[in-house]
Amino acid sequence: MSEKAILIGLITPKLSQDQVEEYLEELSFLAQTAGVNPVKRFTQKLPNPDNTTFLGKGKINEVKDYVKDEKIDVVIFDDDLTPSQLKNIQKIFLKTKILDRSNLILDIFASRAQTAQARTQVELAQYEYLLPRLTRMWTHLERQKGGIGMRGPGETQIETDRRIIKDKISLLKKKLAKIDKQSLTRRKGRADMIRVALVGYTNAGKSTLMNKLSKSEIFAENKLFATLDTTVRKVVLKNLPFLLSDTVGFIRKLPHQLVESFKSTLDEVRESDLLVHVVDISNPNFEEQIDIVNTTIAEIGAESKPKIIIFNKIDAYTYQQKEEDDLTPFKKENMSLNDLKHSWMNKLDIESIFISALDKTNFEELRERLYERVKQLHVKRYPYNNFLY
Repeated sequence: MSEKAILIGLITPKLSQDQVEEYLEELSFLAQTAGVNPVKRFTQKLPNPDNTTFLGKGKINEVKDYVKDEKIDVVIFDDDLTPSQLKNIQKIFLKTKILDRSNLILDIFASRAQTAQARTQVELAQYEYLLPRLTRMWTHLERQKGGIGMRGPGETQIETDRRIIKDKISLLKKKLAKIDKQSLTRRKGRADMIRVALVGYTNAGKSTLMNKLSKSEIFAENKLFATLDTTVRKVVLKNLPFLLSDTVGFIRKLPHQLVESFKSTLDEVRESDLLVHVVDISNPNFEEQIDIVNTTIAEIGAESKPKIIIFNKIDAYTYQQKEEDDLTPFKKENMSLNDLKHSWMNKLDIESIFISALDKTNFEELRERLYERVKQLHVKRYPYNNFLY
């Protein structure tokens, strides 16, 4: 039987009620991916998170009563908690597990890491996340702490633990550097082929697309972060071979520790010749997701790469058609795919195509577009090797 969880979000001057509800929907999906059952959501309007307990005093007590009455196992916040907030909240909820967004994402990454590289990257990120929050692990020794000249065993234990974790981080960084060196050698061995990298928000359908294009069986499911390890496959379109890589998906507020530790994995993106940005067009927040992916690509230094945008999952796209006498303002949710194609998308400098990777709608057009782009790159790199075309 899965653990019961509640989700907590904050409505601020920068975030509307609708936005927070959408974010909590994603947090719910994250929680389910982690194996827990979200049973209720709590929101509160505040100018800023409370410095002590994130929520205001009245709301945190309301949540506490609900947790006690309903025997909730986990309380999950959609923002990162400071070490002091985490410590204070844990005192209120006693034995109930408290997770913030970063902690939840790290937990999912830990459960899904398969290779030595991914496991090392996630472990490093976990220790770096834990280090500043270490004091909450020793709250039972606080009464033994004193002022100057009264250093108790609780404080000594914390410092000992902190030193152990710092040593562990140092060892993991050395191990990761060794693995990265081996990965670099492998990538250099593939340098004579055009390299195409699939990028996108998590669960946009990159792995499904990879499977269909490469005719391979890469793990793909309707969960967040189904793929952590970069997978590379040789693809041949007509008689033109190239390498296609499937990379870890991006997400809103991806923990900084993960971005840093996974930078080596994302070298596959940075060193590619062409980026194929896969977008889940059926997601109501797909425009924000595009911005998040573009920001992350810029963070790893790959923003200048040639790109194609693939609007995937057109089979799942839905919209609410307005009645002719409906005088309410026209919104995005009233737009058909055809309307979308003639909106801002029509002005994109980047080539785009609408497909369904699941049922292979418009797949031949996609293959043709990819072939033409890869051919252009191949001709540019090898101008005297045109016998392939």
